[in-house]
Amino acid sequence: MNSVHIAVVGAGIVGVQTAWQLRRRGHRVVVVSPDVGEGASWAAAGMLAPVSEVQFGQERLYPLMMRAREEYPALIEDLERATTRPHGYRENGMVLLGWDAADRRALDDRAAVQRGHGMEVRELTGRGLRRAEPALNPRLAGGYAAPEDQQVDPRLLIGALTDALGRELDPAAFPEAGPPAEWVRGKVTRIDAEGERWRLTVSAGGDEPPPRGDESSPPGDESTLAGDESSPTGDDSSLTADRVLVAAGLSHGEIAGVTERLPLDLRPVHGDVLRLRLTPGQLLPGEAHLIGATVRATVRGRQVYLVPREDGGLVVGASVREDGLAGVSAGGVQELLDDAVAVLPAVKDMELVEMTARARPGTPDDVPCLGRVPGAEGVVVSTGYSRHGILLAPLGARLAAELLTDHPLGDRDAALLAGMDPARFTSAQAAPSTPSLEGAPA
Repeated sequence: MNSVHIAVVGAGIVGVQTAWQLRRRGHRVVVVSPDVGEGASWAAAGMLAPVSEVQFGQERLYPLMMRAREEYPALIEDLERATTRPHGYRENGMVLLGWDAADRRALDDRAAVQRGHGMEVRELTGRGLRRAEPALNPRLAGGYAAPEDQQVDPRLLIGALTDALGRELDPAAFPEAGPPAEWVRGKVTRIDAEGERWRLTVSAGGDEPPPRGDESSPPGDESTLAGDESSPTGDDSSLTADRVLVAAGLSHGEIAGVTERLPLDLRPVHGDVLRLRLTPGQLLPGEAHLIGATVRATVRGRQVYLVPREDGGLVVGASVREDGLAGVSAGGVQELLDDAVAVLPAVKDMELVEMTARARPGTPDDVPCLGRVPGAEGVVVSTGYSRHGILLAPLGARLAAELLTDHPLGDRDAALLAGMDPARFTSAQAAPSTPSLEGAPA
C-alpha cells in the first residue's frame, strides 16, 4: 500500500504503539491527544504475564495474551535500534505464591488450567523458593515459577516510543520508515466523512501533563494543530486524514460522528498502584534488589503483585475496583501494603513514594474491541484492553496497523480479530467463537 496520512486518536500505550507500527511501514502519522501516556498506562505496573494472569472464566483471553507476549522482543529490538531512551523491558520471570494451604490449593487449581492450555509453570517447594528469593517470608506455602512471564516499565516504554516516533530514523535500519510523527495537543470531539477522507474536529489545548523527570516526557509542547491541513473553527480546529485509529479508551463514547455507528459498552475498572523505593542499608553488598523475579501472590484469597525495577524501585498492585471512586482508595492501599508486607517483610522499611489510581476501559467480556467502524471502513477502533493493556498493546497495534493499511491477514490473526470484533455485543452479531492458539502464522 502506498504511503497514506493516518490520524491516531489517543496517546496511551495502544495508540503510541500503533503510531510506531504505522510509521515503520512508511506512513505519515499524526497523534491527537490531550496528553501522552497519562491515563491507565501511567499507573500500570507493566507485567507481561499471560501465564500468571490466567483468570478462571476468561478462556477467550488466553490466546490473545500468549500471542501478544511473542510480539514484545521484536518491539524492543526495534526501539533499541531507533533510540537510546530506556524502555524498562526485563526478562526476570515470575513466581506465583500462596500464603497458606488454602491459597496454595487455589494455585494448584490454576496451574492445572495453565498446563491444560500449554503454558509452562514449574512447581516451587518452600526450600527452593527460599534459596531463589531469600528475602521472601519463609512462611509462604510455596507455589510455581512462570519463567516466560516478563515485565516492562510502561512509563519508560512510552518515553522510548515517543522519542522514536519524533526523531529522524537511520535509513539503513528503517529503510521503509515514514517521516517523524506530528503531535497535536487536543481532544477529538467528532469524526466525519469528507469525500474519501476523514475530518477530525479537535478541541484545542488540554491539561498540561504532570512533570515526569527522566522517566518519560511528551514529544513536544504543541497546543495547536500541526501541519497545514488544519483550520480554525471557533474554539475548535480540524484536520483531515486518509485513515483514522480511535484508541481513546473510556473517552470513545464522547466522540461524535461516524463512531456513533459503533457504540461500545465500556466501563471504568479502577486500580490502585503503589510505588516504593529502597532505603539505605536494605541491601547486602552485591545485591541489586530485595527480589529478583516478579512476584504474584495470593494472600488469604486476595491478589497482590510486587514488580522489582532495575533502579531499586518496587511497584505493588493492583486493586480492581468498580466503585466509581476515581481517586486512590484508602482501603485498597491498606490491603496492598498488608499483603505486600506479608509476602516481603522488608516492604515495611521501604519509602512509599507514590500512590496512583487510574480507570482502565473494560468490556462486558473483558476482551478488547478492535475492528473497523461499520460503514466507515477507513476508521478503526482499538479500546477495551482493561487490565491487560500493556501486555496486549503490541498485538493490538500490529493488527490495527494491518486493518488501517489493508494488509492481508493470516488465518491466526483473522481468528484473533474475529474474537475482538467491536460489533459482537450488538443484537445482530452472533456470539464470537473462542480464538485458537493453533493456526497458521500471520
